Amino acid sequence: MKNTFGQSLQITLFGESHGPYIGAVLDGLAPGIKIDEAFIESQLDLRRPAGKISTARVEADKYIFASGVYKGYTTGTPLCILIPNEVQRSKDYEKDERIARPGHADFTANEKYHGYEDFRGGGHFSGRITAALVAAGAIAISALKSKNIEIGTHILKAAGVCDRSFDNITEDIKAVNGKMFAVLDESIKEEMLAKMTEAAEEGDSVGGILETAVTGMPAGVGEPWFDTVEGILSHALYSIPAIKGVEFGIGFDGVDLKGSQYNDPFRMDGNKVVTTSNNNGGVNGGITNGMPISFRCAVKPTPSIYKKQESIELYKHENADLQIEGRHDPAIIHRARVVVDSMTAIVIYDMLSARFGTDFFGGDK
Repeated sequence: MKNTFGQSLQITLFGESHGPYIGAVLDGLAPGIKIDEAFIESQLDLRRPAGKISTARVEADKYIFASGVYKGYTTGTPLCILIPNEVQRSKDYEKDERIARPGHADFTANEKYHGYEDFRGGGHFSGRITAALVAAGAIAISALKSKNIEIGTHILKAAGVCDRSFDNITEDIKAVNGKMFAVLDESIKEEMLAKMTEAAEEGDSVGGILETAVTGMPAGVGEPWFDTVEGILSHALYSIPAIKGVEFGIGFDGVDLKGSQYNDPFRMDGNKVVTTSNNNGGVNGGITNGMPISFRCAVKPTPSIYKKQESIELYKHENADLQIEGRHDPAIIHRARVVVDSMTAIVIYDMLSARFGTDFFGGDK
């Protein structure tokens, strides 16, 4: 029963959706990383619900540092972030019978924890826990920026509406990171929002695809075989609720190309080795090649919908119909974008610490 990920930098997530707190522990941070609380708050704002396409449960996310921070800098000891849950509505789940919600972890969690789990609002499996991940990830993002490494994610597709792909990646990352609704082509924004709203009005939900790019990564980071860049990132990304697919570079579209079309030719740009294309997503043999890391994540439609569904009663082992209550997102992809950035930053920080040492990001007095 493990809730910890990482090697040089480890993150542990804890708490439940309707418990008193959620939180994260980061163990392995270098001492001397400046804590930018305004940036942490701005990242949490990007995850927070907003408008008709989000849940009505809006938390303040007033985090506190319980350890690991002194006078605005990391101490190098385990950093613990606590975020209180303040607007739970547990009565929506307090019934004599317990019907498993299709698409959720209700059934599988009941099998694993033998009915002792706190199931309210999804408990420990809830997307609510990602607030702690975003707060922790903001610290890693700030550390990476000090090394000129930037991460950005946009909504490539949602509700059948497509955004353009990254083009000028450096400028596109700057542009998309400044937006609450992360699309590159503003002309498709209203149509995408309208489709999401339409699904909400029907009591249904939508999914989509997120596209992420990481610039500034040095070549030579990662391991062959079992700890490849793609493998570790995928491992972490699949832990984010609703992520059901990850592909790097050109991904599955590349299967229709010939090797002469797929390969990324090497050239010299001054003293730097570059490739003229990036079909491999910045990774060769599991190791970074110095080009931008690029990948896409498939985000499934939010499983909480207001349509009647067939299910089972968990305790009686009987067939049952389900009509959910409570406050739920018809789409989470616009909120998930910052969660993907955060998880990516934690993984990149971990890999760089393994390559260059745990004090790679630290400060000196």
